[in-house]
Amino acid sequence: MIEILTPAEVDRARETGALVADILQAMKSRATVGTNLLDIDQWTKEMITEAGAESCYVDYAPSFGRGPFGHYICTGVNDAVLHGLPHNYTLADGDLLTLDLAVVKNGMAADAAISFLVGEARPAESVAMIEATERALAAGIAAAGPNAKIGDIAYAIGRVLIDAGYPVNTQFGGHGIGSTMHQDPHVPNTGRPGRGFKLRPGLLLALEPWIMADTDELVTDDDGWTLRSATGCRTAHTEHTIAITADGAEILTLPTQK
Repeated sequence: MIEILTPAEVDRARETGALVADILQAMKSRATVGTNLLDIDQWTKEMITEAGAESCYVDYAPSFGRGPFGHYICTGVNDAVLHGLPHNYTLADGDLLTLDLAVVKNGMAADAAISFLVGEARPAESVAMIEATERALAAGIAAAGPNAKIGDIAYAIGRVLIDAGYPVNTQFGGHGIGSTMHQDPHVPNTGRPGRGFKLRPGLLLALEPWIMADTDELVTDDDGWTLRSATGCRTAHTEHTIAITADGAEILTLPTQK
């Protein structure tokens, strides 16, 4: 299903997007050396509940996961890049942590992810990976607008990642979003310009470039959810929900305070 939202629905999605962004920033500030991933999950639950929103993850049970996800935020550490299931792990200095969050409020969903380094250590390769996903996301957003096509976004994202020297996996990527979290169209992280669905005002997309340092192959963790790099290399993942407008693309998942 491809959903085109009304202006009133986009307004509601803006509110959801701001909530997602604010929760992610709050969790980033709390994710210090010694923090447990299960605490991050609990704090996220509390913020979602206090805002009168609902988790998109707790009851989420797609074909690629093992039963309902059962948690409120995805927490991927180092080699874990997607669908990271919170577990009893204490963050260490220099860990590369990815937080991915989707919620629904007032009938509209929003989805975003951030990657960052915990503590004081700043491994150069990890910094470069995070920055590459951020540049790729910015390029994809710049390529989005009315009359552009999905392939234009995919190409823009892929060029940044490939030029930076990273393999690109197309098994998982961005997606449409609206009244539900995952909708068509699929937005791969590389592609050919001029191909695919033509964008229209009112379309919401979650764009999410993600990379692994030296492989494009994923393996599923024993928990049935967490996707890791097949070689054990580090990974990074950045995501925004955007709305296509008459003038281009509006980022909906920006925090209300910087």
